[in-house]
Amino acid sequence: MPDYAAYFCGQWLTFSQVRIDPLDRGFLVGDCVFDVARTFNGKSFRMREHVERLYRSLRYVRIDPGLSPDEMERISEEVIARNEPVREEAGDYQIWQFVTRGRGRWAHKAGPPAVGVCVRQIGFSRFASLYDTGAHGIIVRTRSFSPDALDPKVKNFSRMNFNLAELEASDVDPEGWPILTDSRGNLTEGVGYNLFLVTGGTIRTPGDRGVLQGVSRAMVFDLGRELGIPVVEDDLQPYDLYTADEAFFTSTSPCVLPVTRVDRRPVGTGGPGPIVARLLGAWSEIVGVDIVAQARHYAPLERLESPRGS
Repeated sequence: MPDYAAYFCGQWLTFSQVRIDPLDRGFLVGDCVFDVARTFNGKSFRMREHVERLYRSLRYVRIDPGLSPDEMERISEEVIARNEPVREEAGDYQIWQFVTRGRGRWAHKAGPPAVGVCVRQIGFSRFASLYDTGAHGIIVRTRSFSPDALDPKVKNFSRMNFNLAELEASDVDPEGWPILTDSRGNLTEGVGYNLFLVTGGTIRTPGDRGVLQGVSRAMVFDLGRELGIPVVEDDLQPYDLYTADEAFFTSTSPCVLPVTRVDRRPVGTGGPGPIVARLLGAWSEIVGVDIVAQARHYAPLERLESPRGS
């Protein structure tokens, strides 16, 4: 694996040199917010939207990174540029931005923050084959955090429920992708991906009170307007997913990923549907990359599988 160039606390380092202080609150108590963007042909995609979401999270949790959004965007673009000479091996990158509160026994006295921007390979092997076969969703008992306790619009490191959801899904299906619910049993999201389903030609997705405001999620709303496909926010129950014509996940790395089984039940015809194909085709045209073909090409070449995107 190349030792990618990275930015950390005002310095340019190699990724192997980035070290979080074990007494940093980001490590000790998950007191950290982050965001993950990606490139297409080495060019960032909706970087500004990712930076703006990061800074909304920072304002909510009251961490001052000591950088303006413009500076964070510039640093992120420079990280991409510094790693361009070795991009051919990876195809494209995830760009990972994180800000911890720093050291301190009490949150209101902690600091200074640790700020990092890194790249990593996308991890195509996790999902490349699923464009053909579809992912297997598992509705788990583990709940999403209540927005009354921790607003899910804040992209943060406090996600033990996601870890437990992954374990629970794997107990049912080793290849399962967990789908969480809220306290009332409404479907919410996955562990780093948003959920959509298609009913009668309309794309439906949970409202953003209980889910992350995904940048890829917003892209589906934009594509729906361009393609003339209605996209609505709705309260969705397992019934709606079991009886849907199609379902899919959206996330930074795979963009749109069909879901063909949920709780061992086929969704629709049991194969990827036409709406997913239209969304992937339109997205690929906009970014100038055949998203599916790229994943298929680079998946066998990966030396180390990366964690899931966000």
